Amino acid sequence: MDGSNSFVKKRFTHLSLRSLRLCVRRFNAKPQRTQRKEKADQNLQTFQIYKNLAWLNELPQKETESIFCDCCGSGEWARRMAAARPFPMLENLFEMAETIWFALSPADWLEAFAAHPKIGSSEPAPTQKMRAADWSSGEQSGMETAEADVRTQLVELNRLYEDKFGFIFIICATGKSAVEMLTIARARFGNSVETELRIAAVEQQKITEIRLSKLLEQ
Repeated sequence: MDGSNSFVKKRFTHLSLRSLRLCVRRFNAKPQRTQRKEKADQNLQTFQIYKNLAWLNELPQKETESIFCDCCGSGEWARRMAAARPFPMLENLFEMAETIWFALSPADWLEAFAAHPKIGSSEPAPTQKMRAADWSSGEQSGMETAEADVRTQLVELNRLYEDKFGFIFIICATGKSAVEMLTIARARFGNSVETELRIAAVEQQKITEIRLSKLLEQ
């Protein structure tokens, strides 16, 4: 009897351990499959980005300038970027975009600022094409849930800001709520023109990088 019980106990233990190992394997297999799929998706996305970068490198000069103007409204920036091609790697594209931007004159910066709609405005900027206008709308999506009084305050602050500085309030609006943008606009309103021009240029560079990424991910 004892020997029989011992055999059953060992058999039960063996089966239990085997079942446990199978469960562990199945449990581990799910994350591995997920990881493999994520890696495959990332590889596909990277392939598509570099395919688009090759396409951008091969376009005629004028067509490339027009496309770059959707990313940054400075004509001089777009011309220099188009002339700087080819970009073998993404890092080269982004580094050149930043280098050229901060080497431009304030007049070129102001041209780029003017290519944006005012924060909270439902109308695109006069010089914007469809793609740039769509991007602006998406970037300012935080305004969609803004309450009426916040919108009113932003409209008024936009007007006061432009009167004081001579250009519209520029902020990288991606991921920011209307209240956040209103708070930042109030804080920046006390700056000097020189300081605010530099801050706006930095914000424009952030916007440009985001748009270059969108361009290549399409």
